[in-house]
Amino acid sequence: MDISMTSTTNDLPGYRVTRSLGIVRGITVRSRSVVGGKIHEYVVVCEEAREEAFQLMMQHAAEKGANAIVGVRYDATEMGEAMTEVLAYGTAVVVERS
Repeated sequence: MDISMTSTTNDLPGYRVTRSLGIVRGITVRSRSVVGGKIHEYVVVCEEAREEAFQLMMQHAAEKGANAIVGVRYDATEMGEAMTEVLAYGTAVVVERS
């Protein structure tokens, strides 16, 4: 099943949740190899990490049979001087039109 919708809220206007399949997450760890470099380069690394974590979360939800994810959030944790863990998480749900 493809994930067709995500939301940072706990509902999707015009849809109702018919099943909640639990928390899903996508985690990635990236090295910050930009030492004293430009901010632009760091932004690119961070955005790539967020996108990878988001795609992993979507894959996890699809594996559970969801067609949407609600309550989507991001978190990041420094793991030493040169690594950052990025986590995307939410609740996998099955929704249908109201």
